[in-house]
Amino acid sequence: MRATILDAAALKAVSPAALKAYARAAGWRQAEAYGDYSYVYVARGRPEIILPSIPDLGDYANIVSRLVEIFADAAETDELSLYRDLVTADRDVVRVRAGEESDGTIAVDDGLALFRGTRELVRAAAYSLWSPRPLYRADSNREAVKHVQGFYLGQTEQGSFTVTLLTPVVEPPVQRLLLEDDPVERQMKDLKVMPRSSKGLVLEDDPVERRITKRLTGALTAAREAARAAIEPTSEMVEEGVSVNLCEALVKLIQPFSILDVSVTWARTLPRQTARETVHFSQDDVLSLQELGQSFRNVELRRNEPVTGNVYQLKRPKANAPGNIALQASIDEQNQLVEARLEPSDYEQAIQAHQAKAPISMKGDLERIGKQRWRLLNPHVVNVISNDGEADDR
Repeated sequence: MRATILDAAALKAVSPAALKAYARAAGWRQAEAYGDYSYVYVARGRPEIILPSIPDLGDYANIVSRLVEIFADAAETDELSLYRDLVTADRDVVRVRAGEESDGTIAVDDGLALFRGTRELVRAAAYSLWSPRPLYRADSNREAVKHVQGFYLGQTEQGSFTVTLLTPVVEPPVQRLLLEDDPVERQMKDLKVMPRSSKGLVLEDDPVERRITKRLTGALTAAREAARAAIEPTSEMVEEGVSVNLCEALVKLIQPFSILDVSVTWARTLPRQTARETVHFSQDDVLSLQELGQSFRNVELRRNEPVTGNVYQLKRPKANAPGNIALQASIDEQNQLVEARLEPSDYEQAIQAHQAKAPISMKGDLERIGKQRWRLLNPHVVNVISNDGEADDR
């Protein structure tokens, strides 16, 4: 039985860039212009096709429908499967596949956790792209959050339950993708390029959506290898995108299922040597990933760190109770805000220091909670420094 796609809106969702990228990957090559907005493409043993260069043609949906039919025949597949490949040809596609069930269903709570965990994986990759750290706070980088919000959910797939995320369109400007057999693009040899594959050349700078998905696959691979080898955290791992956030998201994703596969299918508009990369996880990885995540959390904490500064804020619900303070302190030679919750006796010393406008010296486990904010865990006051510079031990 043959299924033909008739929905005009669905057909118009296929971009000219996706048509061009798919045709090239399937063996067609540009031959000549056809009117003002189309090009003739040819391939040995296959029909000649005409590809539109803009989507604003009046019969664009009909053109796409005919191309889907031709491409499906050439690939010896059904039109629906071909359409799914085509509609994502200009996007990187992240797939998170859980379990081995054949009917493609999972419990509601597990399904919701799978969607949330997938988002957290992509967020962790995006955060590390802008500012690699062992641990990230929620929405700690607005630029990264903005780009992750540009991802869209795709359709789930048959078989094991799979969450699909689509990046924004990965644009294929001429200066980014130069195929050696294109006579027009060959004239642009003065551009700074680097090899990408045996079929083409690209600029050194990938678009941001591609950099996020590359960071995701690299971070997942690095986390799996480090966890299985029981390697202690290193700065190199952090630079690759491994973090507490990534490890904890993976643990939450893996725990309810027997297996978890995370894959990225690269946009045909900006091809890589391997069309798809997959990182596999199993239940055996859960404990080691938990330990790796905790190790990264410990790296982020500065144990028994001395902090000296002026009391900026005092707050507690009632007398003789624990209270919260904030210090203006120098951390790594930069003015930072340090928050701490003190027991009553230490809080009284903080009040005295504030009244005397004297610096206070404390110790505890220092944890970063923002770009210029820290939290001192397990804090205690060492002394109050008098205005003459002498320590006033209490």
